Amino acid sequence: MQMLDKDIQDACALVIDSNATSRSLMAAQLRELGVGTVRQSTRVKDARIILEHKAYDIVLCDYHFDGTDMSGQDLLDELRRENLLPYSTVFVMVTGEATYAKVAEAAEAALDAYLIKPYTSASLADRLSNARHRKRVLKDIFEAIEQQNFELAAQFCLKRFEERAQFWLYAARIGAELLLRLNRVEDARALYDAIIEAKTVPWARLGVARTELATGNLVAAKRTLEALIGDMPDHADSYDVMGRVQMEQGEITDALRTYRTAANLTPGCLLRQQRAGTLAFYAGERDEALKQLERAMIQGLRSKLFDMFTLVLIALMRFDMRDGKGLKLVHEAMLREIERAPKATRLLRFGTLIQGLRLLYERRVADALALARSMSEELDAEAFDLEAATLLLAFWIRFSGQEIQLDEIKDLITRIGLRYCTSKASTEVLIAMCEKQDMAMTELRECHARIFGIAETAMRHTMRGSARVGVELLIQQGEETRNAKLIDMAQAVLKRHAEKIEDADGLNERIEALQKRFVLPLGVTISRRNVRQAGGLALRS
Repeated sequence: MQMLDKDIQDACALVIDSNATSRSLMAAQLRELGVGTVRQSTRVKDARIILEHKAYDIVLCDYHFDGTDMSGQDLLDELRRENLLPYSTVFVMVTGEATYAKVAEAAEAALDAYLIKPYTSASLADRLSNARHRKRVLKDIFEAIEQQNFELAAQFCLKRFEERAQFWLYAARIGAELLLRLNRVEDARALYDAIIEAKTVPWARLGVARTELATGNLVAAKRTLEALIGDMPDHADSYDVMGRVQMEQGEITDALRTYRTAANLTPGCLLRQQRAGTLAFYAGERDEALKQLERAMIQGLRSKLFDMFTLVLIALMRFDMRDGKGLKLVHEAMLREIERAPKATRLLRFGTLIQGLRLLYERRVADALALARSMSEELDAEAFDLEAATLLLAFWIRFSGQEIQLDEIKDLITRIGLRYCTSKASTEVLIAMCEKQDMAMTELRECHARIFGIAETAMRHTMRGSARVGVELLIQQGEETRNAKLIDMAQAVLKRHAEKIEDADGLNERIEALQKRFVLPLGVTISRRNVRQAGGLALRS
């Protein structure tokens, strides 16, 4: 058989199929087409790890795998969402007639081609040839992305879309993702709307919801998602984004229900398992949380998609169950990860917390208390984030069962609340870590009320024509509490009323200094590690 193209001998391919005969046949067909290197994998879990560590030019993957809940589409979803599949890779799904509809849906998402069994070598050659041709046509876009020149890549995409040049729809999707990344939300929305008008596709409707979420229009985002889910109830990415909207609204129980649905639609998806398990933990559904998170640990501990925060939640639950053996196993797993990355601040923080839990379990209360106080010294650090605050809170809460009086806990909770009660979502997550202890929950709710009271007072000053007084109040309270909501609000008010405010530039400098220290980048929230940019085409950087 004639070789696909002049570069095919330099290409490397990965064949993923649990059936030995089918796997050998696909590998032989690739070699006949001239592919220089062909590697084989029998399991999705192994293939994921292979692809995390090496980029392949061609991936040929079966849809169905016996003995596992994870499908080839689940693998593709995780790889593209986590930026582990370069644009240069051609991903081909192989399927039987029974699963054709699902694969056709995946083709709209990020699939380069699919084949229905039985297929001929000529069909495989045709699919690969067309896909590789598209990669070459869009090479300028892919190279700009690889060089992290996202502005240039977006320009190339928009030009191809406007001219309706070859592969304009695919280029439009990449362009919309780039515009969202560049925080050009309105431009991204306009592009998604144009795509929907030209050709209705679910990922474009989902893109509209994501732009609405990015601009804080949660009501509109929810309405868009409800319509999409109503039309396509099996579209798992829609549930991911809906869960993010519900989390932003502080609706943890609803978010859990949504993420549970997404996980059930794709039972082998490691990320969705962890999301559902984490939300179950926050919602107090600890049996479900432990089941989901330990399952994720067994399936994916070696994977780059596994979030070590999962181990911390398991450790907290094993401690509460008085399971010393389970706690020890989790601690050992964490220590192995720390050995691989000994300077990773986040991992070291996780390891310290689990060590503290073991000290408490062994009733070495004095040692555990010393460790807790040492951790508390980091609370005012600029890099100490909401996730770290939730874990510090969870650790201190567990001292209440040790029959000792610790007056410092209330002051600690107040400091945490004033800094991290930035929204209903963050407040509800902190409350979820309080294990239903009335004093702690009441204090956090009072902190939430105080922060929003300050914001309302500042807005009243502004509406009465004293915008400078409002901005100065927000800056002063932002400096005192380190609360990101107050700091960001100060800048928003200043920007809107700058022409009426004396020394606006000086005030802006103070705000920007606070933002650099205490405000996370746009779009980074409590769920930034467990809730990804669902529904988006991953941008490899």
